[in-house]
Amino acid sequence: MTTLRDKLRPGKLLTCPGVFDGISLRLADRMGFECLYMTGYGTVASHLGLPDAGLASYRDMVDRVRTFAGLAKTPLVADGDTGYGGLLNVEHTVRGYEAAGAAAIQLEDQEFPKKCGHTPGRKVIPLAQAAAKIRVAAEARDSRDFLIIARTDARTAHGLDEALRRAEAFAKAGADILFVESPETVEEMETIGRTFDLPLLVNVVEGGKTPVLSAEEYIRIGYRMAIFPAVGFLAMGAALESVYGTLKATGASAGVTAPLADFMGFSKAMGFEDVWAFEKAHAGMEGG
Repeated sequence: MTTLRDKLRPGKLLTCPGVFDGISLRLADRMGFECLYMTGYGTVASHLGLPDAGLASYRDMVDRVRTFAGLAKTPLVADGDTGYGGLLNVEHTVRGYEAAGAAAIQLEDQEFPKKCGHTPGRKVIPLAQAAAKIRVAAEARDSRDFLIIARTDARTAHGLDEALRRAEAFAKAGADILFVESPETVEEMETIGRTFDLPLLVNVVEGGKTPVLSAEEYIRIGYRMAIFPAVGFLAMGAALESVYGTLKATGASAGVTAPLADFMGFSKAMGFEDVWAFEKAHAGMEGG
């Protein structure tokens, strides 16, 4: 069986769309992507209606991992924030995410409570503590096919050199994929690409700090995985504002200008074909 690790080949980019609820998960899972990314920002907002600011608990998130991984046929990369505490918490989180069915966990070096990447005010823990978390994570997993993505948020407050120093320490601690968050220029991205042999991840946030490039450019720089956490919920937000605005203004949906999915096609994407097939196969069994 081909694993997510097997797919991380030089010269190839894994494009991972952000999924944040059952609808986005089901739609993305049908489209032939090689991985999906459970975005912390989108999942916390969708599930709890709260900002991604350390308010969601391990229990909140591992339940989402279990639900998403149970629905998906595509490997799921899951945001594990800071590991939800100290080293013992990291061990518990890694084991929980792996048992819940994720293919990889992303862990970051922020202080608790964390903040969403590309937003101001992020602070990082001391390097020794951060590297210890990655070492514990690598030791805690049952299978090496469960990948550890090590993220550093040091670039924004401490500069690129410190971010590179931390990523190097994470590589030595056992990380499988390195994630230097928020490089601010193509030149910085190229420096990251030249520095490491491990697979690199780029976080593509439309309107964020990092330049949004083509897939060919990401490959040229040296990235092997690109996550797109925000594009789905940003599109959804714009569409809902448009549709709800029309309803508020006119009292009806006749004037809606946002594109709408076909209702029956959407129902099939949500799994209703299985319901209809079950009902047909078991028609009359209850008598009456």
